[in-house]
Amino acid sequence: MPKRGKKYQDSIKSIEKLKLYDMDEAVEAMLSTAKANFDETVEVHIKLGVDSRHADQQVRGAVVLPHGTGKTVRVLVFAKGDKAKEAQQAGADFVGEGELAEKIQKENWFDFDVVIATPDMMGVVGKLGRVLGPKGLMPNPKSGTVTFDVEKALQEIKAGKVEYRLDKTNIIHVPAGKKSFGTEKIVDNLKVIIDAVLKAKPAAAKGKYLKSVTIASTMGPGIKLNTTKLTDSFVSKTKAE
Repeated sequence: MPKRGKKYQDSIKSIEKLKLYDMDEAVEAMLSTAKANFDETVEVHIKLGVDSRHADQQVRGAVVLPHGTGKTVRVLVFAKGDKAKEAQQAGADFVGEGELAEKIQKENWFDFDVVIATPDMMGVVGKLGRVLGPKGLMPNPKSGTVTFDVEKALQEIKAGKVEYRLDKTNIIHVPAGKKSFGTEKIVDNLKVIIDAVLKAKPAAAKGKYLKSVTIASTMGPGIKLNTTKLTDSFVSKTKAE
């Protein structure tokens, strides 16, 4: 295991390893450990009690964060005709058809963070599955990135829409903002992410669904949240609605 730097070693001393933190307390502790000389990204890692190998236990979706991610997102849109014009007017960074697909395949070009495609372009985009899929860039109707409503999709992504999906180890990794956001904004974003994941619970899921929730800054240690409190809070909120 690589040796950690002095700042990390100092940070980890202030974190109680076995403690399960309340959300506000966890965010404050995490911010106190974010000591790098740049605006660190805050990520949440959610381990679920499901098996991603089974189609009926997949957890995937997208949610717009109230305060965005703090990152400028570069969007590539596959569209033609009027929809291509709509994409350009709505602020897409790249718009095209087969020529962009060719550029991705031949030049290994990936100067973008999100891909949107109109349904009539999926014949072209589908051929890119092998290269876009492993990078998490493949457009998907569930996350709202395969749509004729290009303008709406672009606005949501630029406003801070994030996609969440299970990896092979049944963990979801989602950015929740930047260190500079401060406690309140990060907590707001985290609540929206966790609520979305809880709402997306598959009917086939058995036993404890929310196994662990850990937050960390780019260079800081992981801090575990109290999952029982998170689940109870979500249940109470759902009943109230």
